[in-house]
Amino acid sequence: MPVLVLTARDAVDDRIAGLDAGADDYLVKPFEVAELKARLRALLRRSQGQASSVMECRGIRLDPASRQVSYHGEDVVLSRREFALLQELMSHPGRVFTRDTLTRLVYGWDEEVESNAIEVHVHHLRRKLFSGLIRTVRGIGYVMDPTPREIEA
Repeated sequence: MPVLVLTARDAVDDRIAGLDAGADDYLVKPFEVAELKARLRALLRRSQGQASSVMECRGIRLDPASRQVSYHGEDVVLSRREFALLQELMSHPGRVFTRDTLTRLVYGWDEEVESNAIEVHVHHLRRKLFSGLIRTVRGIGYVMDPTPREIEA
């Protein structure tokens, strides 16, 4: 289990003690949410034995470092929010996310967000990539299946 220490203690001795005590990473408050998310992704990659941050699923290649996305080798231009949404879904294929969870992950805690913002981003991703990319789970939220599913009647 990866361990990330979040603390206000920023002295070098405190950081050394935290890492020596078994922490895999050490982040001092205040911090940007984007940095926390990047550090968590890095910890998860390392814990799963992945060296590269590039994600590939269903013909989509997403590179967080360069913020580039391609579909079957063709570059796809995404907005910042579309990219963040796709990255979250690709990071956890098969996991159903509620709309509220996706809103928090894509926008953060302190931004005003229109009530249908996630639906709009999902619509755009489906249009820019392919319609079966993101499946709606009625009454719950959205999921990106790791492999295509048969359409249920």
